[in-house]
Amino acid sequence: MCGRFSLVVPERFFSRVLLFEDLPEMQPDYNIPPGVDIWAVRKSPPSKEAEVARLRWGLVPFWAKDPKIGNRMINARSETAAEKPAFRAAFKSRRCLIPADGFFEWKRNGKSRTPYYIHLKDQKPFAMAGLWERWTSPDGADLDTCTILTTTPNERMQELHDRMPVILQEDTMETWLDEKTSLDDLHRLTMPYPAGNMTAYPVSFLVNSPRNNGPECLERKETFQQEELF
Repeated sequence: MCGRFSLVVPERFFSRVLLFEDLPEMQPDYNIPPGVDIWAVRKSPPSKEAEVARLRWGLVPFWAKDPKIGNRMINARSETAAEKPAFRAAFKSRRCLIPADGFFEWKRNGKSRTPYYIHLKDQKPFAMAGLWERWTSPDGADLDTCTILTTTPNERMQELHDRMPVILQEDTMETWLDEKTSLDDLHRLTMPYPAGNMTAYPVSFLVNSPRNNGPECLERKETFQQEELF
């Protein structure tokens, strides 16, 4: 799964990977937990033009009676999302990009779990494949939410977890957003990201609490100074 990630310099993604001008003010986030509003790129519902949006992490299906269901919908399996009632409508026509510069996973060591920070070797920001949905409350208020798609782990991520977020290649982002992209092509985009382009290292247990959101969350854990997972 993907349950925590970082986006320290959002502008690097929105002005380099995708060219957006007049960006809203963006703050660095070192430890982003589910249930908060995150930055995303989607096709604007009325114009179908790409736009920067704020979406609540934890997808609430449009048919849900209680928005708390979003707490269980932070991830969707890419292999089955097109068929699952909670995700199939969004998979068909409401796909989005969720920018990040790294994500966290916990490696089990006996009874304890050590957090690791995983990022691209070139330290560039990247886009995770996402789905978004609009839920309308009984009083007419709209809530836009999202989920991050996961896939099987590459040979290196297997050392940490049996799932990993779908990371899109830069030249496939437009294809992912395009409503005309076929189901077969979409599934091809959700293959595991190349292991050789990723690296990871252990970090402090500070990241375990979402209250901690500073650069110390990304610092290499002192007692494992020489350890690098891959």
